[in-house]
Amino acid sequence: MPRSDSLLRPGRAASGGQDRAAATAVGVAVAAGGAPVTAAPGSAPPGRRSRRDARAAWLLVSPAGLVLLAFTVAPIVFLVYTSFTDYDQRTLFTGSYRFVGAQQYSTLVTDPEFWQALLRSVLFTAAMVGGSIVTGVWVARLLTRLVTAMRTMVTLVLILAWAMPTVASSLVWKWLFQPGYGVVNWLLTQTGLFGDMTDTDWSNSPTLAYLAIWLLVVWQAVPFIALTLYAALTQMPSELQEAARLDGAGEWRVWWSVTLPFLRPTLLLVTLMSVIWDFNVFNQIWLVSAGGPDSATTTLGIFAYRTAFVTFRIGQGAALSVITTAILVAITAFYIRSLLRSGEDL
Repeated sequence: MPRSDSLLRPGRAASGGQDRAAATAVGVAVAAGGAPVTAAPGSAPPGRRSRRDARAAWLLVSPAGLVLLAFTVAPIVFLVYTSFTDYDQRTLFTGSYRFVGAQQYSTLVTDPEFWQALLRSVLFTAAMVGGSIVTGVWVARLLTRLVTAMRTMVTLVLILAWAMPTVASSLVWKWLFQPGYGVVNWLLTQTGLFGDMTDTDWSNSPTLAYLAIWLLVVWQAVPFIALTLYAALTQMPSELQEAARLDGAGEWRVWWSVTLPFLRPTLLLVTLMSVIWDFNVFNQIWLVSAGGPDSATTTLGIFAYRTAFVTFRIGQGAALSVITTAILVAITAFYIRSLLRSGEDL
């Protein structure tokens, strides 16, 4: 009785099946335009392996994702939801509130105090960002011209100033400008340029209050800007500046035509971050002037705090926060669009 080779030589039949599977894999790879690759015997199919890798990646990312979900996404969702309710002091005790739609937003846009606070925020942010960027650029250029020992000392001083908490530095700053025994008042009195300023209360004058807060914010912002721009300057090829000088360009022309275009992406980055930080300035204003005198230094942050936690109109305070976030998102979108237009990587 004739018998097939597969019955007589089962090992050969099994190896033949493996050969056909390997040939199929090679054919698929070649058809896809890739190099012929044979799958190792006993290995998992590519589809199953990719699904397993995806599950492993999700497991590794999930702890950080849960933290972001709990402490970033959930509060933002609750904030937006609260802005559409009449959440107030009564809600804190009874838990009851009503959904009022866009009423909180319509109330804000018809409130003159909101527009005044918004205008103060925009103008004061522009002043703080401008002062921080100009001073930071000057310090960065200074660092490139110092000897190693002096540059190290200046860098350490900048890092210490940047690392100081805003609450602590604001309290010290208020003490420096304190009437009666403030160090700044004493120094200005000793110069004789402004007369006797011993009893001058900087927080009771809108101009002096803005000046003191501006100096504080710029002093805190300069270290980050200066060190970031200095790092960018160290990456600039010296041949670019040397070529410009050989063509007869002066130092100002070299800075304007060569150095500044090279620093443009970094300048855009630090400017955007300064706008976000300075637009949200709260500790410095609240601790130095508390938004006074007569609400003269009340920005959007101070206005939102008073609305939500002084008058306990929490729903309206949430709407203020949503508007502030929308403004900052629009500024960030403008920055990203500028980067894309200039061909820089995100």
